[in-house]
Amino acid sequence: MTIHSIVIQKLLSTNAQVGRRVAAHHFKGYTYGFRNKMAIIDSDKTLICMRSAFNFVASLARHNARFMFINTNPLFDDIFNLMTKKVGSYSISTSSLWRTGGFLTNSYSPKKFRSRNKKLVFGPTQPPDCIVIVDTDRKSSVINEAFKLQIPVVALVDSAMPLDVYSRIAYPVPANDSVQFVYLFCNLITKTLLHEKSKSAAAANLNIDFRDEAPRKGKSDLDKVGITVVPYSSLAPSSEDTEETKKLLDKLVVLKFNGAQGGNMGFEGPKSAINISDGQTFLDLIINQIEMLNSKYGCRVPLLLFNKNDIHDSSLKVLEKYSKSSVQVQTLKQGEGGELKLSKEDSSEAEVHPLDDVDVLHSLMTGGTLDSLLSQGKEYILVLKSDNVATIVDTNILNHLMINDIEYCMEVTPNHNLFLTAMKVKLREIARNQDKNLKNNFKLIDTTNMWVSLRAIKRFVDADELKQKKPSVLKFFDNVIGVSVPESRFLPLDATSDLFLLQSDLYTCREGVLTRNPARTNQLNPIIDLGPEFEKVGDFQSRFKSIPSIIELDSLRVRGDVWFGADITLKGQVTIAAKPGLKLEIPDGVTIENKEINDPADI
Repeated sequence: MTIHSIVIQKLLSTNAQVGRRVAAHHFKGYTYGFRNKMAIIDSDKTLICMRSAFNFVASLARHNARFMFINTNPLFDDIFNLMTKKVGSYSISTSSLWRTGGFLTNSYSPKKFRSRNKKLVFGPTQPPDCIVIVDTDRKSSVINEAFKLQIPVVALVDSAMPLDVYSRIAYPVPANDSVQFVYLFCNLITKTLLHEKSKSAAAANLNIDFRDEAPRKGKSDLDKVGITVVPYSSLAPSSEDTEETKKLLDKLVVLKFNGAQGGNMGFEGPKSAINISDGQTFLDLIINQIEMLNSKYGCRVPLLLFNKNDIHDSSLKVLEKYSKSSVQVQTLKQGEGGELKLSKEDSSEAEVHPLDDVDVLHSLMTGGTLDSLLSQGKEYILVLKSDNVATIVDTNILNHLMINDIEYCMEVTPNHNLFLTAMKVKLREIARNQDKNLKNNFKLIDTTNMWVSLRAIKRFVDADELKQKKPSVLKFFDNVIGVSVPESRFLPLDATSDLFLLQSDLYTCREGVLTRNPARTNQLNPIIDLGPEFEKVGDFQSRFKSIPSIIELDSLRVRGDVWFGADITLKGQVTIAAKPGLKLEIPDGVTIENKEINDPADI
């Protein structure tokens, strides 16, 4: 027997195919017909929908999303309690909490609910990222609230489910909600979440960075480490004299870590080789930017490209296209010289960047690189440690460092807050991880761009201090600051949703610098939420004839088997959710504004 046959038999053993006496018109795509006046659900369609739902749950779990499981059927209490205990998710098994009006929409208000047995129940402090419901027939209020907040719902649906409720479920699973099927369904969700949790834990063990975590209670070394963050607007502008700017830039070298694989986006090779905007990659952007500076001011800013072992050869092939460039590109390879040590370098599951700040300093000692740079009159190095495609080689920052003899400067950006004056912050208040679920816990976000004095590094090398591992490399330096750059300078390339923004008409590229379209009046970028079907770069590219125009878009949410034509315009809040098992094609040239699309008739 095939695996498919075994799975179908398992579904049949749970009576998942047995519907009700009524089959709504929108549900007939999931049914075979009727037998003994009961609707018969197509088990193949159930299996397809379950796979889509679990792929979506897995994609959220990879980003540490919050899940809420809702159940009011006492038959399922033991199943739910066992599942939520294993996965550590918030669960409500009482029959009163979900009935409370505005439970989700008022999630930030004080949480005090009185149940029938006079006990106080406290709701979650933040809305969940996904809601899972099994007894869906009585949960229309929860589904409506989730729809208002654009919280996706995964739910079991039967043949009598009303259209107004069904259309607001992102991932419906057509099946009979028998105890046997609910147990199977919850067991599969548990295994999916635990599998993703184990993969995340394995990746985290490769390199634990204290700035990747949310602030913790209690005292730690981070409480003692603080820096003064100055707003970018307070920096004195560099000289407009070309010769003075040339002298300034001649003291700079740029180092780009080329260590992030594109595997999590289904891209073979370094992430820096992915086409970002106008057919240019991240390497194109930074090399073109340096080339422009060298040409405009007659300076010689070199680029050091540090490659991991597994992408070194592929990176050299990419660099062949720059053989005639005026930019001096020097490649460094992981492990050369024996000084640089990376943990767990052979793990194929690690997509986290394996380098910390101490590794940055060690890499400069490889093969006499540091002494060579100092002999050329270089004084500062700009280190780019992430795929922030909005990076700018800024002469104003370099000028400020030179004037004030700064030894270490980290570029940060405010977390949707405006800092008008210099302020003192603790390191634990700065997020280095770009996880959207963690970002709200911090005042600032580290762009992971840093400026370091080469002479200071030389001082530590001569004193042999770098062999002493410390919690923060900042303790090595005497004069440390942070510069709060505008949010527009922080555009990390982490997913195809970021590619959607960058390849749209919202951004254009000129001389290696991404420029935002001035026609967009909203200062914030649209919220783009593409489903698992768009997760891989290849799938993303194949599903778009061309990226839609999004100048007037506020949010886009796409789920299911959706394909986009050419010259499409999106405006306002748009939700496109294909019914499970069905293909939804958005035709060429249409304009969609403030709509929810579930089938072609909605366009």
